[in-house]
Amino acid sequence: MKYKYILLLALAIISSTDMLAQRKKKQVVEEVKPDTAQVVKNYLDSLTVLRRQLDSLQQVNTQLRTEVFDGRYFRLFAPTTFYHSGANKMLSMSPATGDEVTDAVDAAMMNLYMRRPDLVKNNETQLKEIGSVREDVNKELTQKVDLVKMAAPVPEEQEAVPVAVVIKKPNFWKFKGDGYLQFLQNYVTDNWHKGGESNYSAVAAATLEANYNDKDKVLFENKLEMKLGFQTSQSDSVHKFKTNNDLIRLNSKLDLQAHKHWYYTLQLLAYTQFARGLKANDYKTYSDFMSPFHLNVGLGMEYKVEAFNKRLTGSLNFLPLSFHFVYVDRDALTSNNGITGDHHTKEEFASQFTADLKWQIADQISWKTRFYASTSYKQALIEWENQFELKVTKYISANLFLYPRFDDSNARDDKMGYFQFQEWSSIGLTYSF
Repeated sequence: MKYKYILLLALAIISSTDMLAQRKKKQVVEEVKPDTAQVVKNYLDSLTVLRRQLDSLQQVNTQLRTEVFDGRYFRLFAPTTFYHSGANKMLSMSPATGDEVTDAVDAAMMNLYMRRPDLVKNNETQLKEIGSVREDVNKELTQKVDLVKMAAPVPEEQEAVPVAVVIKKPNFWKFKGDGYLQFLQNYVTDNWHKGGESNYSAVAAATLEANYNDKDKVLFENKLEMKLGFQTSQSDSVHKFKTNNDLIRLNSKLDLQAHKHWYYTLQLLAYTQFARGLKANDYKTYSDFMSPFHLNVGLGMEYKVEAFNKRLTGSLNFLPLSFHFVYVDRDALTSNNGITGDHHTKEEFASQFTADLKWQIADQISWKTRFYASTSYKQALIEWENQFELKVTKYISANLFLYPRFDDSNARDDKMGYFQFQEWSSIGLTYSF
């Protein structure tokens, strides 16, 4: 019976204890209701901890850039763990102090334990059960890095592809030319107060060049000039039209460079005309094809002209020794060209000078001039051809031609003497290549 009462007393104590525990648990549950102010405070504390960790991370990043890493800061960045060293220093009567960095880290960790114990996930005892805790984290570690010069990446070498090599022989020849076809029309009535008569005229011209230059010392230049013009006149009852411009001229030069712009030169000059030369209301023929035909071969020096930024170009030929050959096909014209007897040819030695220049005055205006002087020390011939060209468009141009001439082999004129002059102007099509 005695044990029975003791058992009942024990059951009553256990029951009262269990009821008291449940009441306390319920009271604790009621007390742990969420508080908004506390939640905000916890959130701000979390931001403060995060900011400290970020500041510490930036400091570590700076240390890494200077190639120095301090292992004593490891505890600040590892998952939050309760370490014994900080608590021992705070609770011990005579704490063992370390260096300043270690003491500061322990103080920071204890501050975190006291303020935010909910962030602590591990403790040093658990870490030791899993594996030993490194004791060298409180020592300053220095990285030993050998700096190596950064080398540029090596480009990938492409596989060599066989290529056929073609060697072209240099071409020292250059070809160029220009030409024009132009017209002129003049109309006046019979009662025009100043007089005059209506007329039409046309002129065609072409210049072809083939030049050889070996880029060393040898030049071989060839220029062929052709001009032919016709005109009509109401006062001429004999001819429907007659020539007013007629020329075939070939100029060839073989040059050997002597010094800079100076060359030894051998020049050939040949010229005649296309058609008969006539005068108004006159049946007489004054000139014709191969009547006369002139051939000049000269030896001397030539100077190449380049001035005004190469706007003025051309050549000056000094030929102290020249051979002049004249051929006249028509018997009636032999005496007019200084040939006597039944002969059709004449030969003589002479000296001559030729200047052939082109001046590009402006982009649309150019001046071509040719000055020719020859003397056999018995007779003299001087010609000065001037052509002014105005480019209206790429294919349209206007020309003014002035041609004074001196020739004492012809009969002397009462007004002009041995001087002669020709002038004409026109506008029309032009083309160059």
